[in-house]
Amino acid sequence: RGMMAAPLLSHTASPAVVRGLSPHGAACCRLPRRRFGVSGGMSAKSGPERPKPRERVEIPGLEMITYEKRMHYVPGLAKPAYRRWERDYKDPRFYVSPPAQEMPLFKEKPCYIYTQRTSALEGVRQALWLTKSQRMSGLPAQLLSLADSSAHQIPDQDERVQDAIRHARFWDTTQKRPGKKKYGRTLLHNLLHLCATLQPRHPALGRRILAEKYSLAATWSRGQDLFQIRGQNGLLHNCMDPLPELSGKQEVADTAGHTLETFYPVSPTIDLQKVQVYQEVNSTGFAADYAYPHPHTLYFLEGADDNCKLQPEQFRAKMLMFAFGNALACAHKLYGTQPQPVLDRPVTVQAVGTNGRIFQFLVFQLNTTTLEEDDGIKNQVWLDEDAELYDFAKVRPLIKKKQIVVPAGLSGYKPETFSKFLALYLHGAV
Repeated sequence: RGMMAAPLLSHTASPAVVRGLSPHGAACCRLPRRRFGVSGGMSAKSGPERPKPRERVEIPGLEMITYEKRMHYVPGLAKPAYRRWERDYKDPRFYVSPPAQEMPLFKEKPCYIYTQRTSALEGVRQALWLTKSQRMSGLPAQLLSLADSSAHQIPDQDERVQDAIRHARFWDTTQKRPGKKKYGRTLLHNLLHLCATLQPRHPALGRRILAEKYSLAATWSRGQDLFQIRGQNGLLHNCMDPLPELSGKQEVADTAGHTLETFYPVSPTIDLQKVQVYQEVNSTGFAADYAYPHPHTLYFLEGADDNCKLQPEQFRAKMLMFAFGNALACAHKLYGTQPQPVLDRPVTVQAVGTNGRIFQFLVFQLNTTTLEEDDGIKNQVWLDEDAELYDFAKVRPLIKKKQIVVPAGLSGYKPETFSKFLALYLHGAV
């Protein structure tokens, strides 16, 4: 058809205008390209099919003739099976661990590990079940009254806090703007330095010390499973004297009627590391004769680990789990590892988390170490989440439709957030 239609075209017509004709006047035949395999037929793969490797045949009583003694490949002779070369010296670069079943710490019962990089699927709800805790919204009344009291405030408190924010967001950098990891750490240390200026007024603040990069380990049983929390967490404020309990004996006894929330069909062990080579260890991370044995407050930085980005819900669960781990390790040191239905003196640990603008406040009180069953006395958790210290800190103003929406500098400062931060710092010293 193409050859018959070609003479009807004008000599000025372009072949590209005529659809379906080649530049030579013949019709274009748009057929799919065929890919042929080794046998010559159609193949769905992009290349020729590779032949399958031949299975190694071993006949008992017959010795296979190989080219091992020839020291080079010889067609027609079998490939030799070389033995693994064992070094007569120890080289850690080429260490091969034995199978897990042959290790001395191998156990048939698995253990579920919670680390600083664990992202719990159910967040705080999962952490509450793992720690057998009852949640209360907001901070305790004792801390709220301490935050509202003007007698314990810093002189020129609002101005100095705003200067600390400006230092972290604008001044402590040689670049256009610092990263979240940098200004979050700078702001946290600036606020701790401001709170420490009250030491002449409250001498008990001098009985504390900051510790970082210590290793925590705590083991407990929950139901039929064994759990462990271990690893390095945030900055820890240790003190010589323990924090006072926030709930009396009657309030602790009332927690027995609380029913733990379940999240069936999700397993409580989801996202936890399952191991069978482990050791049941309980350690606070410090020596037995350490002068500051009692944990006071944990400080967490959101996004401090570049290899682990946690969502806000999972970040709060991490705060709860490590506050529980520090309290449990301290209780095991004071009362032993045997489960105690009710502790004579509950162990209280606080936690503060921030990303440089938004703060999370948590207070945990360990009332019992009998965690296997769901009934009985529960532990208590007070959580105040998503408290903003300020709204914006802009290097340049945000302009939309030729109007300044957000001005440059610090705006939207909220003094009540720092009052809560200061109340947790002064708790136990006032």
